[in-house]
Amino acid sequence: MGSYIFKRILLMIPTLLGALLIMFTITQFVPGGPIEQLIARLEKPGEQDNKINGGSETAQATTNSNISSYQGGRGIDPEIIKKWEKQFGFDIPAPQRFVKMVWNYARFDFGESYFQSRSVLSLIKEKLPVSISLGLWLLLISYSISIPLGIAKAVREGSHFDIWTSAIISIGYAIPNFIFAIMLIIVFAGGSYWSFFPLRGLTSDNFGDLSLWGKAKDYAWHMALPLIAMGVSGFATTTLLTKNSFLDEIRKQYVVTARAKGLAESKVLYGHIFRNAMMLVISGFPGAFIGAFFTGSLLIEQVFSLDGLGYLTYKSTINRDYAVVFASMWVFTLIGLFVALLSDLIYTWIDPRIDFDTREV
Repeated sequence: MGSYIFKRILLMIPTLLGALLIMFTITQFVPGGPIEQLIARLEKPGEQDNKINGGSETAQATTNSNISSYQGGRGIDPEIIKKWEKQFGFDIPAPQRFVKMVWNYARFDFGESYFQSRSVLSLIKEKLPVSISLGLWLLLISYSISIPLGIAKAVREGSHFDIWTSAIISIGYAIPNFIFAIMLIIVFAGGSYWSFFPLRGLTSDNFGDLSLWGKAKDYAWHMALPLIAMGVSGFATTTLLTKNSFLDEIRKQYVVTARAKGLAESKVLYGHIFRNAMMLVISGFPGAFIGAFFTGSLLIEQVFSLDGLGYLTYKSTINRDYAVVFASMWVFTLIGLFVALLSDLIYTWIDPRIDFDTREV
């Protein structure tokens, strides 16, 4: 297992480089880069009117300066454009920028945000706990409910319990999580009816003054609605996957043989079927984690005013803050690769017969 882990860690390097290269290449062709964003911010309505009406000041500036290659950059001093290019690192060719970025990222030196005057690493450290809280708690709660529920549905296939639970999780799956989040706010967070839960943030303003138990309760109270909103649609996939996996195993010959030997049903279910049926469920763990960690929490973070890494990446993409976008992508990819490795280790824990050292990576 040790050699397999070492090989997987080595393979992370080209995977990270490939993901970063794809993102870097795409941004070279996306219109409206950070310099265009600065130009747009500098343009005021009065200046726009002068341009439209042929104002003398704008016309003179355009005449006295070279036409900028940046959209909307005519009339801006070329020295200012060069200063911005040097500030953002655009004064060197793209291949050199990419090599320099890889070298910096290998040392977790992400530079500074283009527009927030802060280091990217400090921004990520500030936002990461929110996304980790949502992702980890959602997975723990989802798996702790969905797996037992899926097993119960498999054992009771065709019963009233199986039918009405399938109806409930199907309805939950059909409702978009951000719409359900808005419904929860309206009903339980002071929207129109009750005000049982807080509306925004992970903690209260007086969180630092609370006792340890008080902090735990306050944190759980703030996390309740976001986790419910995210989890309702996530239960269906894991529950039905668990049910179908157990049904496939229950019908196999080794289960019939175990029952014929007189083994108790619980021992057959959890001693023989469980570890084989769970392999398919575990295989979807990395994707579920990344989905909960980023894509699933993006809208929830916005609805509940949770300033996490997903929402930070979204805003940075809109604002063309490529320093934050690249760093966030690097972190997400790195976490995803380690989660995939963890998934393989869980395989061997559930079924010790699996030996990755005898397989090609």
